[in-house]
Amino acid sequence: MIVLVAALLVAPPPPALGPGRHVRTLSVDGHQRTYRLYLSAKLPTDRRVPLILALHGAGMNSAMMEGFCGLSKTADAEGFAVAYPDGTPTSGVQTWNTGGLRGALARNKPDDVRFLEAVIDDIESCCKIDPSRIYATGMSNGGMMCYRLGNELSHRIAAVAPVAGTLALEKVKPARPIPLLHFHGTADTIVPYDRPARSGASRFISFRSAPDSVRLWAEATGCGRDPVIEEVKEVKGSRKHTYRGETGGEVILYQIEGAGHVWPGQPFPLGLIRSEMRINANNLIWEFFKRHSLPKPKE
Repeated sequence: MIVLVAALLVAPPPPALGPGRHVRTLSVDGHQRTYRLYLSAKLPTDRRVPLILALHGAGMNSAMMEGFCGLSKTADAEGFAVAYPDGTPTSGVQTWNTGGLRGALARNKPDDVRFLEAVIDDIESCCKIDPSRIYATGMSNGGMMCYRLGNELSHRIAAVAPVAGTLALEKVKPARPIPLLHFHGTADTIVPYDRPARSGASRFISFRSAPDSVRLWAEATGCGRDPVIEEVKEVKGSRKHTYRGETGGEVILYQIEGAGHVWPGQPFPLGLIRSEMRINANNLIWEFFKRHSLPKPKE
C-alpha cells in the first residue's frame, strides 16, 4: 500500500517531443518566459544529439531569429536540435541582460542566465540531448549574451559563437577555458568592430570592441595575447585571428572586411541591409562546435 501511494505521488516524466517546431513556456523567478524548439525529422533516435541555443538580437524575437540565421536548415543537414529563446521587452525592445546595460534597459531586468539554464533543463527533460555538447550562438545583443553565458555557465555550455555582438561585461573569468568563435564585420555601424563609443547603441549599453573582446577572452582562458593571423581567401582584406592555449582553449575572430551588421551567409530580410554571402557562418560555427565538448568529470 505504501509503495502504491508513493508511486502515485511521483510525477510522471514529461512526454518526449516529436519532430517539428514547439513553443515552450517556463516560469522562472516569477516571470513567464518562452522559447521555440526545432527538432528535425532527420534527428537520430538511437543516440543523444547536440543542442544549440540561438539568441536573437535586440528588437527581434525567437521566430524572427529562426528565419534570420537559418540554423534550422543546418540542423536538418547536420543532426542537432536548436532552441530559440525569447528575451524580455524593455521600453518596447526585446533584449537580453548581458551586463553593461544603461538607463531603462538596466531596470528590473531578469536573470537571463538562470532562464537559459532552465531552457536547457526543460529540453533535457523531454529530448535526448547530449549534455556534453550544448552550445550557444547569437546575433548582436544575443552575441553579447553568449559572452555572459560562457563566463557564467561554462559547466553547461561547451562553446559559444557570438555574431556581431561583443563583450558587455566588465570582467571575464570563466571556470574553464571555454572555446569562443566570433564573427564581426568591419563596416558594422550598430556594434562597431573597433570603435564602440561612436555607435548609437553605446547610449544604452556599454560594450567593448571586437578585437578587445576576443583578446580579453583569450587571456582569461589561457590562450595568450598573440594570435596567429591568416588571410581569409573568400573575402579580400579579411583576417582570421586564432588564439590557442595549452589546456585546450581555442578563441577565433573572423574580421570580415566591409561587412555590416549581418549574419554571414544569410540574406538580410527584405534586402534592407547588404548581406554578406562570401562567408557561411553556420557552416563554420558547426565545424567549430563539433571540435569541442565539455570535459569529462574527474573521478
